[in-house]
Amino acid sequence: MKAEDFTMSKNSEMAVTNTGYANLAEFNMAGAMAEELDGLDGGFERIKIPSAGSTVFEVPGEDPNEPDSVKEFSAVILYHHPLHAYYKNKYTGGNQPPDCGSFDGITGEGSPGGSCSKCPYNQFGSGENGSKACKNRRRIYVLREGEIFPLLLSLPTGSLKEFSRYIKRLLSKGKKSNSVVTKFSLKKAVNSGGIAYSQAQFTVDRQLSNEEFALINKLSEQVKTYSKNIGFDVDPGADETSMVDSETGEVIEPLK
Repeated sequence: MKAEDFTMSKNSEMAVTNTGYANLAEFNMAGAMAEELDGLDGGFERIKIPSAGSTVFEVPGEDPNEPDSVKEFSAVILYHHPLHAYYKNKYTGGNQPPDCGSFDGITGEGSPGGSCSKCPYNQFGSGENGSKACKNRRRIYVLREGEIFPLLLSLPTGSLKEFSRYIKRLLSKGKKSNSVVTKFSLKKAVNSGGIAYSQAQFTVDRQLSNEEFALINKLSEQVKTYSKNIGFDVDPGADETSMVDSETGEVIEPLK
């Protein structure tokens, strides 16, 4: 093969691989899940954030038993929502539903139920080491370029302030979170008590084209609808004892 032929071949390969989100044009998530996942687990694969200050994500790879370890990744945020879960007895894993839970962070369903803002279990000091007895997290559904099936990132409490700042920065520029490709990374943070934790960081990688945004916006609506079918299963680490930073009031994950 001539050198110029090899270059053309590689360029063609890259053109196929780096298609952005154009491959969503023929994809219908609801239809695909109904047809291909009938009778199977309809949940999303998960991106995991480590504890104790590690700066490497665990991202699903080709081998389900061997996730990829990456320091950063880029994806569109399709949809995100709060997830509050209160267990009277310590959570032991699995799909055990909470005694009270909320998908909007406003109204809890179960016992005690009612207004989340007024609930005594959603106040600092109600849980271990000054934390909340009701665990507050945020679910983020993301889509990486070149893929058509979303992944789920469960954002721990110690990263919620950074995420809130990022969303506000986008809104101040008239952008929604699903109109840009976001770069996700981790940094090691240490609270005033010397306890290390992994804190997610968010920056804009690039803005979507008008064509890409039209496709992403359609998928966002599908994910928003489907997210109501995802149970209250708490991700590994979500039930760990948390502590409150005495300076910021932020709940963080403990060092192991």
